[in-house]
Amino acid sequence: MTILAAAPFPVLDEPRPVLDEADVAPLAEVVGAELSVPLVHGGGARYVNLDYAASAPALRAVADRVAELLPLYASVHRGAGYASAVCTSAYEAARAEIAAFVGAADDHVVVFTRNTTDALNLLATAVPAVAPGGGAGRAGRAGRAGSAGGVVHLDIEHHANLLPWQRLGARVVRAAGTRAETVAAVEAELAASPAALLAVTGASNVTGECPPLAELTSVAHRHGARIVVDGAQLVPHRRVSLAESGIDYLAFSGHKIYAPFGAGALVGRRDWLAAAPPYLAGGGAVREVRLGGTEWAAVPARHEAGTPNVVGAVALAAACRAVAALGPDAVSAHETALVRRLTRGLAAIDGVRTLRLWPSAADHDRDEDDRDEDDRGEDDRDEDDRIGVVTFTVDGYPAALVAQYLSAEHGIGVRDGRFCAHPLLARLTADGTGVRASVGLGSRAADVDRLLSALTALRADGPAWAYAATEAGWAPDPDPRALPGWLTGEFPGAASPCGD
Repeated sequence: MTILAAAPFPVLDEPRPVLDEADVAPLAEVVGAELSVPLVHGGGARYVNLDYAASAPALRAVADRVAELLPLYASVHRGAGYASAVCTSAYEAARAEIAAFVGAADDHVVVFTRNTTDALNLLATAVPAVAPGGGAGRAGRAGRAGSAGGVVHLDIEHHANLLPWQRLGARVVRAAGTRAETVAAVEAELAASPAALLAVTGASNVTGECPPLAELTSVAHRHGARIVVDGAQLVPHRRVSLAESGIDYLAFSGHKIYAPFGAGALVGRRDWLAAAPPYLAGGGAVREVRLGGTEWAAVPARHEAGTPNVVGAVALAAACRAVAALGPDAVSAHETALVRRLTRGLAAIDGVRTLRLWPSAADHDRDEDDRDEDDRGEDDRDEDDRIGVVTFTVDGYPAALVAQYLSAEHGIGVRDGRFCAHPLLARLTADGTGVRASVGLGSRAADVDRLLSALTALRADGPAWAYAATEAGWAPDPDPRALPGWLTGEFPGAASPCGD
């Protein structure tokens, strides 16, 4: 079970809100909720955004806070003017609010970054070498963990939580057929050879499944390692408390949590980051500069060289505040109802297969009507360990063609490809690609129904428009949709095969 905060999602023996799946409405207002997009056969449709896992739209509350800040925009930490003082206060208040949102402990530090990828690359420069006999060596020996295989990660990670460690010569543990077996495999690897850090995702950006963070944290600490959680997908959906869980580091992105203004954060223990060389060398990261050498600032300023993104930081804090105000019970009930409606609807369409790492009781070959109440309880518990991300394949159609069809003919935005998780997709599908639908606070039951209706039509009748294979994937042929008037050029067509 994912580790939760002091105001957590309810445990299994507590009552939890239950929503009628057919009546699920948006839980919060997002910018662009009523956007109309053109269709290839003429006319338009309300845009159905089922791509929250890639970049979530801004919450209205976040956009409003940014609009309040922009007239006062000025330099941070470096100006005597009133606007500069306001922005400095706003920047540091955002740091404190984000720390509270993730339950940071007194000795933790919040470093603003561009995104999760940036945060994990920063941490990679701070991981110490492994001391003889196990565990991390002195914090001052930063950036050499790879020399001793000092980082361990799972094979299911997003590239953001894989490539920084791969460059350090990290060891890879293959996720097993169950959560318990996966924990056992991690423990065996850490017991066989010491490590400084265990790096795991909080929630898969492909299957939406959450590894058992409580158990993995205990395993890491038992063997003298620290643990970092890639929270890019987890934080928008679940409340996490670093202080209560014992998680050492958490990385996440504003653009995943309804604050797409270019900021993210690394939150965690101070000592490694304090001993590491500055992530970037530049103004703001120094105490004193002389021609013969430089005295670097303490953290967090040590790793925040250059002009800070105060707009992004304030937006991220506003998003954390807005999500917290909704309450974990409401967020969980909203998401669970949508995911249940989506997964059951996909299962009812012939030729559509959803991707899972750890199959649940719901995946057994049993008819829904034949399952007793105890079985339904197991399914509900499984949904507690899964966020609103569902990836699937459609027999007879490449994933890129399915995504283009959904967009061009139905005004539905999904993601296709390998989602920057190439090793995992290679495990789960024959061609290493899939179609991903993801929901969020602005999603509604009608969005899910639009997707299910479009996929049913695709399986029954095929596309109504012609599509051509290109070097970039598939695209409508022709594509008469026009870009907005403030842009010029042709419609961009298929996205990068890396996807998210």
